[in-house]
Amino acid sequence: MPLTGCLARIDARDAEVRGWAWLDRTATGGEGPLAGLVVGAKDVIDVAGMPTTHGSPIYAGNVATADAEAVARLRAAGAVVLGKTVTAEFATYHPGPTANPRNLAHTPGGSSSGSAAVVADGQADIALGTQTAGSMIRPASFCGTLAFKPTLGRYPLGGVLETSPTLDTLGVFARNLAVLSAADAVLSGDGAQPAVPAILTVGLCRSPAWDEASVEMQGTFLRFADRLRAAGHTVFDRTLPQPFDRLRAAQALIHRREAAACVGHIRRDHPAEVSAEFIAMIDEGAGESEAAYQAALALLRECKALSEEVFAGVDLLLVPGATGAAPAGLAATGNPAFQRIWTAIGVPCFGFPAEWQDDGLPLGLQVIAAPGGDRQLLFDATAIVALATLREN
Repeated sequence: MPLTGCLARIDARDAEVRGWAWLDRTATGGEGPLAGLVVGAKDVIDVAGMPTTHGSPIYAGNVATADAEAVARLRAAGAVVLGKTVTAEFATYHPGPTANPRNLAHTPGGSSSGSAAVVADGQADIALGTQTAGSMIRPASFCGTLAFKPTLGRYPLGGVLETSPTLDTLGVFARNLAVLSAADAVLSGDGAQPAVPAILTVGLCRSPAWDEASVEMQGTFLRFADRLRAAGHTVFDRTLPQPFDRLRAAQALIHRREAAACVGHIRRDHPAEVSAEFIAMIDEGAGESEAAYQAALALLRECKALSEEVFAGVDLLLVPGATGAAPAGLAATGNPAFQRIWTAIGVPCFGFPAEWQDDGLPLGLQVIAAPGGDRQLLFDATAIVALATLREN
């Protein structure tokens, strides 16, 4: 969308959606493969001349002097870096003010709440987010937009708040698949164009969290599997090896233990200026023993080593994108149950809206590929998006 169109949409909607933490209405773009595309950056990512507040008043005066490497790459490709999008506090769990643009009484998810919301609402073409537990795919599912969490390490993290070096992953929300693929090529430096198979082989992976999915989400998952079959794709069940049953808990332990090491100083130095959720996470992480942490890392390595078995004979796995539609209220960002294990093993995940409820809220799914299969996943996603139910605004 032209910059003028995005600004008009912001003027009409931002007072309700509240997805932006900072705007530069004088922003301009340049020449390149992303020329004219309007970008927002999650407010844990540095943009030169703009505050990086990490969703906290503690950092209100923290103005970045240089672009994060990912922002610099987008800018060099011609994109218009319009501003910073709202994040949950320190990219963890205490939400900011953003509402779900599809139904303002519901959460947009988090922690990349503003990034998902502004893209879903037509206020930006692309937005950068991060995922350490479920902060890309869950907001995409709740807001009804596309999102891509790449293989761990595919995009540069220089200039991005570190909360967990084992898990932190930069990702992209976009309004359409072509834009998303173009942004991936710029951010990764990988512009490969793999062949798209006429028939995909898709493993239906209910995952260990299946019983936590709502009836509606389970129905959406099964109906989309039927759509794949009707379109001629090969679909069969794929059960994960037993160690994956314990990986969610291990991922959560690694996350809180490393967050205590990375940002625990904020809790210690500003105890009256951080949320109860942040305090609880940091204190619990600080209390984890070294033995428990090392055991969790060992399980993560064991599950990563099983990736070849998990993806054997399939192009993609189909997995719910969240436990259900976005919960009512803005006090919490939802449950990352269906993202934790995939973030832990660092595989690429593509989220998309599969169905819509009568209340205007989407039900999103995700397709997942083997580590390093990012470009092939994005090209295979052409067939997935053809069966999805996208809505512009």
